[in-house]
Amino acid sequence: MNSDINVLRIFEDYLKGLESKKNGQEVKPRVDYFQKQFINLRKQIDELRHEMHIIKMKLAAYSRETKPLSYKTYQADNHTALKKHYFGFRKMFDQIKNEFRHFEG
Repeated sequence: MNSDINVLRIFEDYLKGLESKKNGQEVKPRVDYFQKQFINLRKQIDELRHEMHIIKMKLAAYSRETKPLSYKTYQADNHTALKKHYFGFRKMFDQIKNEFRHFEG
């Protein structure tokens, strides 16, 4: 996800340059759209990183305990929601990236 953050930064910088060069009425709404989308993607990355950090801390706590991993603990750490969130983010990120490539081309 760090590479996604870098890609977003590059896109944002490119978008600023594109905005200053082209002042057309048809460009401004698309620039605003992409700025909002990039902000939304960055928020999702931050949320995902936070969720992953919490899971990592839980796993560290379980590893410090001397008792064996129970089925209940295993079920509590089933990360389906996180996986769904991540794959939803990936799909959206790739879609916005393709839209942006089409727009800037």
